[in-house]
Amino acid sequence: MVKKRLIPCLDVRDGRTVKGIQFEGLRDAGDPVALAARYAREGADELVFLDITATNQRRQPLTELVRVVARVLDIPFTVGGGIGNVADVEALLLSGADKVSINSAALARPEFITDLAQRFGSQCVVVAVDARLVDGQWQVMTRAGTTATGREAVAWCREAAERGAGELLLTSMSHDGTKSGFALDLTRAVSDAVSVPVIASGGAGQSADFTAVFQAGGADAALAASIFHFNETAIPTLKQYLHLAGIPVRL
Repeated sequence: MVKKRLIPCLDVRDGRTVKGIQFEGLRDAGDPVALAARYAREGADELVFLDITATNQRRQPLTELVRVVARVLDIPFTVGGGIGNVADVEALLLSGADKVSINSAALARPEFITDLAQRFGSQCVVVAVDARLVDGQWQVMTRAGTTATGREAVAWCREAAERGAGELLLTSMSHDGTKSGFALDLTRAVSDAVSVPVIASGGAGQSADFTAVFQAGGADAALAASIFHFNETAIPTLKQYLHLAGIPVRL
């Protein structure tokens, strides 16, 4: 049976890990290298590193910091933020990333997904989808969640998978940082619509939220930040909880 994955997320700004609510009100959460090393020791299945200001600042990702983080990891490592061309991806993979996460560039040029999948393999390509609930419909946002695209989230997820994405990182901006639980309806709709793994993100507040997103939401993995960063939930404890609940996890 395929194991469900727990993935801490490092949102990085100016070399520090930060966390906010619905992409705003960011507060410091610590040194990304120290956090990465800690999560690897504690049994995280993978790690996601997002350079959250690269796109809006129109600059390349922080490859040197990625290189340092990669040195302390022995788990799969995904990097996103500011990726706009093949050279960016090559630089990140050479710096130690196992996968790249693309968002704004994929929305601007959907064929970019296929270009990367053909060049590096779908297993390296994660398409991040930031969705906000607007008038009862899940709308896709771009540029670090600041700009509406007019695209419907499930349809975009389906297109991204068809174009070659190996995985989808699905974030509910309406739930992000609220600790009110994942967007189960959105996650289930996307999971049912695509054949690639779906990583649910946004809203984790307690252990039961992870059980719900794996069972009711159909997610293959769950990503969280603040509950791990601020020691509200430890990964080994959460994995034991999920195991006892009948969720297949790597112990």
